[in-house]
Amino acid sequence: MRIHTVTVEQSLASLKTAATGLSASEAGRRLAEYGPNHFEVVQQQHLLLRFGKEFTHFFAIILWIGAGLSFLAEHFDPGQGMVRLGLAIVGVILINGVFSFWQEYKAERAVAALRQLLPQKVKVLRSTQIVELVASELVPGDVILLEEGDFVPADCRLIEVSRLRVNLSTVTGEALAKARDSAPSVEESPLHARNIVLAGTSVVSGQGRAVVYATGRHTEFGRIAQLTQTAGEPSSPLQREIARLSRLVASLATGMGVLLFLVGQAMGLPPWENMLFAIGIIVANVPEGLLPTVTLSLAMATQRMARRQALVRHLPAVEALGSTTVICSDKTGTLTENRMSVQGLWIGGAFIARADLATRTQPVDEHRQLFANAALCHNVREIDEHGKRELRGDPMEIALVDIGRQAAGDLSGYGVVDEIPFDTDRKRMSVLCQTPQGRMLYCKGALETVLDCCRFIQFDAGLAPLDPASRTRLLAAQDEMAGRGLRVLAFAHRAVDEGLPGDEQEMILAGLIGLEDPPRAEVPEAIARCAAAGIRIIMVTGDHPRTALAIARQIGLVRSEEPLLISGEQLRQMSPTQLQLALDAAEILFARVAAEQKMRIVEALKQKGEIVAVTGDGVNDAPALKSAHIGIAMGIAGTDVAKAAADVILLDDNFASIVAAIEEGRAVYDNIRKFLTYILSSNIPEIVPYLAFVLFRIPLPLTILQILAVDLGTDMLPALALGAEKPDPAVMQRAPRARGERLLSWGLVARAYLFLGVLEAAAAMTVFFFVLGSAGWHYGQALAPTDPLYLQATSACLMTIVVMQISNVFLCRHPLRSTLDRKFGGNRLLRIGIASELALIAFILYTPAGNWLFGSAPISSTTWLLAIGCALLMWSLEELRKAFLRRAGKD
Repeated sequence: MRIHTVTVEQSLASLKTAATGLSASEAGRRLAEYGPNHFEVVQQQHLLLRFGKEFTHFFAIILWIGAGLSFLAEHFDPGQGMVRLGLAIVGVILINGVFSFWQEYKAERAVAALRQLLPQKVKVLRSTQIVELVASELVPGDVILLEEGDFVPADCRLIEVSRLRVNLSTVTGEALAKARDSAPSVEESPLHARNIVLAGTSVVSGQGRAVVYATGRHTEFGRIAQLTQTAGEPSSPLQREIARLSRLVASLATGMGVLLFLVGQAMGLPPWENMLFAIGIIVANVPEGLLPTVTLSLAMATQRMARRQALVRHLPAVEALGSTTVICSDKTGTLTENRMSVQGLWIGGAFIARADLATRTQPVDEHRQLFANAALCHNVREIDEHGKRELRGDPMEIALVDIGRQAAGDLSGYGVVDEIPFDTDRKRMSVLCQTPQGRMLYCKGALETVLDCCRFIQFDAGLAPLDPASRTRLLAAQDEMAGRGLRVLAFAHRAVDEGLPGDEQEMILAGLIGLEDPPRAEVPEAIARCAAAGIRIIMVTGDHPRTALAIARQIGLVRSEEPLLISGEQLRQMSPTQLQLALDAAEILFARVAAEQKMRIVEALKQKGEIVAVTGDGVNDAPALKSAHIGIAMGIAGTDVAKAAADVILLDDNFASIVAAIEEGRAVYDNIRKFLTYILSSNIPEIVPYLAFVLFRIPLPLTILQILAVDLGTDMLPALALGAEKPDPAVMQRAPRARGERLLSWGLVARAYLFLGVLEAAAAMTVFFFVLGSAGWHYGQALAPTDPLYLQATSACLMTIVVMQISNVFLCRHPLRSTLDRKFGGNRLLRIGIASELALIAFILYTPAGNWLFGSAPISSTTWLLAIGCALLMWSLEELRKAFLRRAGKD
């Protein structure tokens, strides 16, 4: 049976269900039979292929060439130990590849696990009760409730519809939303049937009930997904910068190796010795740990963000957050608590406080239609939660339902028959109700839109024409309430004949209700932090301008007497150029703005060169969320559509969580720079020994195996620890980085290569010659590779580099702050890294296996003391440099 061609009753019977839903026991049985409502994700790229790519990137290719040259040298000149060198380089490639793959895989798993923190929920009828379930628990025969902003969780046949429109683009490619109904269809394919809603599509407006007939991979979306999933996401700016940096460093290493090979040839060095020299230069310059550190830094930042209530859906969003210059934020629920309470009313021509309603029965009785309106005109759902009936929905509507039910009293005999849904253009909603007095149309919305639909106004003395004087009184009342930070809604009604009226006209304006949504306590501090960090906050709200301004003043967003306040109507009349010029204002607010107009604001800011983050929660916010550099959706109040369009989801809907996420994003960039400074510093003491070996004809102070021990042994964990540093306390006290700023800046290169690296190289060579000189060596004396003195001297050089790097890892934690500063937080990974560094150097120097593998020998305590003294000297000089720069910065 083709379910879309039969009646509602026949479709329910075919699935052995009813309009009241399945029983819990039957749903459990069907879940066991049909399986959970999700489809298996096609592996985007086979794990083995991804694993293999870790051994073919640019750094790896350079090392493969070095290993190949080592084996070639052994073939033509056996007995020089080149096989062991080649095997060691291959070992480095394998270790680095396995580690990089593992870090990337763990990062993917971590992000996937974080995404599961917000599973899609769906309202389901089970045994006549509305319950909220995870979408994966749906089974064929379930009856679900759909409303604006929902993703359709399975293929369903509609059984009740109220002005339902659905976006089918994810399945059919059609961009325009399509109206749906519940009547039988004559279409051949369910894809085109008006009574079918398909998994993966979204509800644009209206409401409906539908029975599930296909779940998981049996849905149309599941079949399409199985066929069309493709691999990967476009590379981010940071990924492109890392790729550029990798090519630059590897090219420099190769070029330097080739150049110095030619110099050695010109000086008459033996070819294979010269080849050894060239390989050493290349290996010394390749930062093998760069790629895994970047992956680890991003992954750990996403986990820290999740702990601070910001769920990152895409890793590249981490770095984009760090460079944010403007945040366009909603007011309700983001800057405020989204905890609405009625504070006052304007009825009968006068203000009444909420607290006075209980003692003033006359106004309540005379204006019962207003309270009935508040109790009936809404999209709130009553849900059975642990045996208790609870209201779920918009907090504003819940507050209105509460006061409406309390004040109106018994509403038996009242029932909603039909609805004209709210939309952002009309800014109002209406319901048609059956009442003891006959059919009534109840309407609520923004005063300016409801006024146009009214002909009369309700005063204590009775009905009066809605003349200009009355309009003026209403607008003045609204301004007074909005000036106190209240959200103001107007309520109107009229009696109607049979059927839903074609329009909302000739109504009676019953009064105004003002609701308070207090600002979040932590928002003023977050806004102050943004100001200190050079980040501009622009409030974009659908609320009344005076309400927006009052809240903006309360949270410290506006401090001047005359901020620029632009309404949606004014925005509609502005040209793109006028909008860009208006955005130059020091303080600017947008009020009564439709969701679609957010995108105009975002695009104008992007044209001005800003990095824009924008918040949103509704279906119509999705274009702005996609258009912004960083789209931020609300995890609690946000619709499924908004969450799918966003890069970041706020688990607590709190503006302060955005600021915390930006702080983490900035930390990622800083940490990668710390890592680069650290690993590049050790390149100089690895290169200088080879230069001295060629230019001054001394014994080679450091072997290639020992270089590899530094780069992928002793340095790896401390470098990774720098990549996992928590945000610096001062990271939010500086302006966002420029868009064109490079990771590898001239300042970083100068500090690493020309200062720290030179000090390390000088120390390493000093200790090397100290060991040689202590044993009576003189210049020009040749030493065999197996000579105990030579082994001790190279071991001393290696040990000194390790000791200097231990000092350096603390110096690299901040480019200016002293290592003695107590503001530095703990870093457990750093302590583990240093411990592993010391353990590895002890293994290399003091075990037979380490001596055989790395060509090393035990060294004396005097040599250790000299190396430690050199490390303390470097620490002192770098501290003096930092102190000078701090003092110069203050001046």
